[in-house]
Amino acid sequence: MAGVTATTEVPAKKEGAGFPPFKTETFPSQLFWLAITFGFLFVVLWRVAGPRINAAITLRRNTINEAIEAANRARGDADAASAAYDTALAGARARAHAVAEQTRQAMNAELTKAKAEADAAASAAMHAADARIQASREQARGHVANAARDAAIAIVARLTGETVSAEDAAKAVGN
Repeated sequence: MAGVTATTEVPAKKEGAGFPPFKTETFPSQLFWLAITFGFLFVVLWRVAGPRINAAITLRRNTINEAIEAANRARGDADAASAAYDTALAGARARAHAVAEQTRQAMNAELTKAKAEADAAASAAMHAADARIQASREQARGHVANAARDAAIAIVARLTGETVSAEDAAKAVGN
């Protein structure tokens, strides 16, 4: 084998090799193109992109403000509807309480009337019962007086053998 050699040396650098932005020989041209590119981008942003961005921001701001105004109007409408509902509910409750009170008073009047009628009927029945009891007592007293008179006649007749008249026996018994 002829002439094969292996080395670990780094080959020598060529004059034009390296990272171009770091080469000091190209700084003036780089600064020139940087200024032109910056100027071009500035004009594009200032004349084209700026107005579009501003228009988009203004459109969004207007949309948000309109949505906020619509929400405030809806809130006002909802508050008004809620107030009307509360007013109607309070009126309905007041009417219900009035009807309930009127019904309660009517029921109390009917109950008082029925109680008075029942008391009158009970009083009449009580007086009728008292009259019947009094009549029964008078009748029983009459029977007792008659029985006492008859007993007195029988006792006198048995003890003495004499007959006493009914009037004398009644006077003796105390009738």
